[in-house]
Amino acid sequence: MAPLSKAGAALAALREDLAGAVFAPGDPGYDGARTVFNAMIDRRPAVIAQCVDETDVVRSVCFARDLDLPIAVRGGGHSVAGMAVNGGGLVIDLRRMHAVTVHPASLSVRVEGGATMSHLDRATEPHRLATTGGRASTTGVGGFVLGGGSGWLDRLFGLAVDNLLGVDLVTADGLTVRASAEEHPDLFWALHGGGGNFGVATALTLRLHELPAFAIALVLYRPEHGPEVVRVYREVIETGPPEASGGVLYLTGPPEEFVPERLVGRLTCGALLTYAGTEDDMRKIAQPLLALPHEAAVVGAMPYADVQCMIDDPPGMRNYWSAEYLRGLPDELVDVFAARAQAMPVPTGTQHLLFPLGGAIAEGPDHYPVPYRDSQWAVHPFGIWEDPADDERCVRWVRDVRADVRPWSTGAVYLNFVGDEGADRVVAGHGVDDYRRLTAVKTRYDPDNVFRFNHNIPPA
Repeated sequence: MAPLSKAGAALAALREDLAGAVFAPGDPGYDGARTVFNAMIDRRPAVIAQCVDETDVVRSVCFARDLDLPIAVRGGGHSVAGMAVNGGGLVIDLRRMHAVTVHPASLSVRVEGGATMSHLDRATEPHRLATTGGRASTTGVGGFVLGGGSGWLDRLFGLAVDNLLGVDLVTADGLTVRASAEEHPDLFWALHGGGGNFGVATALTLRLHELPAFAIALVLYRPEHGPEVVRVYREVIETGPPEASGGVLYLTGPPEEFVPERLVGRLTCGALLTYAGTEDDMRKIAQPLLALPHEAAVVGAMPYADVQCMIDDPPGMRNYWSAEYLRGLPDELVDVFAARAQAMPVPTGTQHLLFPLGGAIAEGPDHYPVPYRDSQWAVHPFGIWEDPADDERCVRWVRDVRADVRPWSTGAVYLNFVGDEGADRVVAGHGVDDYRRLTAVKTRYDPDNVFRFNHNIPPA
């Protein structure tokens, strides 16, 4: 850290030079600017730079390098580990950079680094176009895509990184580069799953696909029917087309109009079938789920961008998540999954999720650092609660889910679904051989590990 006088002068210069806002401890708005969605994260950066363009980002990186400050990058701020904010360093906050430019003729879209899924989906929807996005509208596009990118459309359109055409990046030296298949191809490869290790992504270009219709069936059941629901859903997916996706989940029955009073506040099992097509076609596929004894159902056409908002987790809650990627879904595993739901913390916002892979995920390019591509199913324990007194039991439940299903795990993991689970999990999120190659790219572009508030790949 630089001497105080130098730091003070540099901060004054940053405030003067930046087109966006700059916050330091004690400034009005500082506490709001440092708050992320996960209430378990409470860190106090030395400086927060809310950038409005690429020039602001370059100036911010140079400011941090001059003062030897570590840098965290905030896009959507949806990292469960709070990687969008640090203690005592600089936060480059991209949220004011959220423009989305759709190019229908070329089936592509340019997305600035601070845009969320909602920004992206609402911009492409009028064109009846879409690309694979996260399962929550508040997720930041940049971190989601660079981390791999799994969502309701991935069985049809591939993972988000399979649709990545280019990235505008500010490196640790404060230089601007364009990474694509033709420019900086080693860096472009690394950005297919390597996350924020290599610089600040100020914009991404993504491939779009036609999506003229979308429909869902959300069916709620009593929890004791869970094992049968999972088996039927498994059959629906494994015999159905890649347009079908969704998942089975256990949740606390929410106080929604369509939820019977007898389920509100109680453990409930749900099946969500999403379908990239018409309601009529979706209903044919959903029929086995609707034939089971159920308590409520919402069935019909729904804009994809609205579906993206269905399981948004509210800000200000405490969050702890993890995941295991599975070789298959045998009956024994179905029973184990359903049994663990009985211990799920209720009533909380916690969800016990099981969702399919396959389709275009498995058929996609196999040369990127995405080792979970050949997994068939994934379990995603999603702990959300409000009271700090529940921390221990909620975290323990998430870990118990992982332990239960580990005998069926491939060992690979999608890192956007997990917090800080240690260096071995980071390797598992890329694969051993690709991790070595990522280390070489990291050493070339960020030898001082300036960008380390992420699922970090230390330079050699």
